[in-house]
Amino acid sequence: MKMKMMKKKSSPVNERAAKVSQGDNGNSPLQRESSNGDYRGNLVRDLRLEKPSFKVLQIRDGEKVRYEVESADLEAPVPAIRESKYLRREHCIEIYRWMLLNRRMETALENLHKQGKVVGGVYFGLGQEGCSCASAYALGKDDWMGPMIRNQGALLVRGFRAADIMMQYMAKAGSPTKGRDTTSHFGDLERRNVVAPISMLGDLVPVLTGVALGARLQGKNIAVMTWIGDGGQSTGVTYEGINFASVQKLGLVLVIESNLWAYSTPSDMQYGVKDLADRAIGYGIPGVIVDGTDAMQVYDACHEACERARRGEGATLIEAKMMRMKGHAIHDGADYVPKPMFEYWKRRDPILRMENYLIKEKKWLSSADHEKLIAEVEKQLEAEREIAVNSPMPTPESAAGGVYCDESCHQIKPRYAMPKDRMLGQNEKQVGLKQSEAPVHFK
Repeated sequence: MKMKMMKKKSSPVNERAAKVSQGDNGNSPLQRESSNGDYRGNLVRDLRLEKPSFKVLQIRDGEKVRYEVESADLEAPVPAIRESKYLRREHCIEIYRWMLLNRRMETALENLHKQGKVVGGVYFGLGQEGCSCASAYALGKDDWMGPMIRNQGALLVRGFRAADIMMQYMAKAGSPTKGRDTTSHFGDLERRNVVAPISMLGDLVPVLTGVALGARLQGKNIAVMTWIGDGGQSTGVTYEGINFASVQKLGLVLVIESNLWAYSTPSDMQYGVKDLADRAIGYGIPGVIVDGTDAMQVYDACHEACERARRGEGATLIEAKMMRMKGHAIHDGADYVPKPMFEYWKRRDPILRMENYLIKEKKWLSSADHEKLIAEVEKQLEAEREIAVNSPMPTPESAAGGVYCDESCHQIKPRYAMPKDRMLGQNEKQVGLKQSEAPVHFK
């Protein structure tokens, strides 16, 4: 499938958050409005239409441990999707199509694993398709992203085929890494501006910040997006990366996929703040809380963060609240999760919510149109699956390829312009760097 890049109409980002991020320390409208419940700590906005509160209790029964959930919200009705300020009908349908393809592809991967055709494990983003697809949809052509293991929807939006992802999991010769690696360890620096995932959680945060710095040195402000789970967000390197992006006003858009469980550890047992978006306060950057099952909320928050980044106003932290509807990986049955939590979030399935929005609320799709759309996605997925299954395994002699970089390897060249010496003041001129030199002037 070819990647479709749409031209988005520039829109003013939340001016109040921008003023605070630029050092408006005393009398900003944002501070004056903090008493209305929308803002906390003068920097955090909560855009959700419902704000459930869960408390997970650890119960010990001899040597056995189980979890129970306490919440008054478990039977609450599902709210309507928030209207997008930026997306038109065709954009909403396109995002929905990516979400459907994302889920169908992961179902196919699960079946391939059961057939013994997948090498290693499979990591699912069930229940997170709206967040993954809508956030990546907010990126422009010059922007960059670094996906995590559950952001396979973002890879599809950015132009990878479902066959690419399935071949990668199957270690086929036609995969992006030519069968030398599996899971999501691949990217595309040449055409799609995708940095490959790093297994050490949090390490992508400073890497993407470095990408934004590289563009800044070439005279261009871009948005760089990466994702992290609520568990990985507690790693030290995450803090270091966000802090550097904040100080240097680099365009990092960090989406925290707050899915309630860090593997088998509930959120209540891994951090003390009520919301992870509150951590933005410590960095002096805007924080936003969205319902991760509402693709419209996710898109709008990411769109505004990307626009802000392109204007050179710095980083934004977005916390998307949702539930990982499967275990950490295919080997994890998630038996530790209380069933009432699964039932609560199952009713908030992002695909079902989007379907209801398009067909019943907006009437942008008729039942016949919807059936045709699903049939097209399934036909595409089946064709992609056949490509992946029929791709050959790599030859033994190809194993040594790419171990060492030689003259045939990719060359690292400036993407936007030659780096500029920022110490030249108003009369900046482009300068070439000697081989032994490195750009050190960040601002």
